[in-house]
Amino acid sequence: MTTNSMARAKQSEPSFEGMYGPYCITLQDQREVQLYRICLLICGLNPSVYSAETLVGFGRPGNRFWPAALAAGIATVDCEPRHALAHHGMGMTDLVKRATPRADELTTDEYRAGLERVERLCAWLRPEAVCFVGLAGWRAAADRKATPGWQESDLGGSPVYVMPSTSGLNAHSSLADLTDHLRCAATGRQ
Repeated sequence: MTTNSMARAKQSEPSFEGMYGPYCITLQDQREVQLYRICLLICGLNPSVYSAETLVGFGRPGNRFWPAALAAGIATVDCEPRHALAHHGMGMTDLVKRATPRADELTTDEYRAGLERVERLCAWLRPEAVCFVGLAGWRAAADRKATPGWQESDLGGSPVYVMPSTSGLNAHSSLADLTDHLRCAATGRQ
């Protein structure tokens, strides 16, 4: 293959941010993604430093995402996103790809740029629904008055559900509440 033909092939592949950084989705990646139907795309605010190091979204001890996901029945193995995708149709991404110790270090511009990327991702993957975990990102990027639950607007053709953060720093939401939110998002807009 010549350099020019390789460059043309590379340009034809969709380009998205990976879970913790930029990468280009290859034809092999596309085949693998197409093996699984993404029923629910979970979108966190951004990875914690711990999650970026371990490559497990919401993986930091004290984060209540995985206990809530297990209780809601959208995952059956703790801290295993590949298993959740293969067996439950749960995909994962983040609104902002920059790892930080706390989400309050992110800017409105980062949230807005991330929302555009997630919209392209939804248009490509066509999940049955996308669930934003953490109100701050959706409020900064889309609707500053948003409340938890189904939103009026779709994203890339997918209905949007917004729920409170599962971070241990969010003392306002119990594990039972977070479980109910994930269960509602997985059930779909009625």
